[in-house]
Amino acid sequence: MKVTKARSDPRLLSERALPQDGEERDDREPKRMRARSVTVNLSESPLGWLHARGHLSDRQFDAGEKLRTDWERANLAPRITMRWDAAPVAGGKRSSPAILNESEVLIAAKLRFDKAIDHLGSDLADIAWRIICGGEGIPVAEKNLGWPARSGKLVLKIALDRLAIFYRLPG
Repeated sequence: MKVTKARSDPRLLSERALPQDGEERDDREPKRMRARSVTVNLSESPLGWLHARGHLSDRQFDAGEKLRTDWERANLAPRITMRWDAAPVAGGKRSSPAILNESEVLIAAKLRFDKAIDHLGSDLADIAWRIICGGEGIPVAEKNLGWPARSGKLVLKIALDRLAIFYRLPG
């Protein structure tokens, strides 16, 4: 696997062999089957990948991003170490008053996330959480949920439509 990163490009690209095409590429042995390779953007989310290829509408993508934003703001992701955020800037006469402090933002995001997941229901919440928040690809999520192949994208689209209704997105 070869990983490259361009200076001005925020993408982290990796070249990987496709496992279903045969064994690893080996130039020393010409008799072995050569595998095709694909370049993958490691920083792209599964939701972003689907949207970039036209599988999701803008409304569905925005709904998924709102759920992921609430999940991240609520600090629901596992942490490895302590927080290394910058120290808060002291407010003076000229600074605008903060409407919500950090704890209130966290609580509000957690409430929105919980209500959105409740709005989806248990059947749609599984696939939505795995792909949007957990970052699993559709084939991995289908396998982990015990679903048949090629069913995850359809169910994800239904979940994203329901999230768009919950977040009151136009369209």
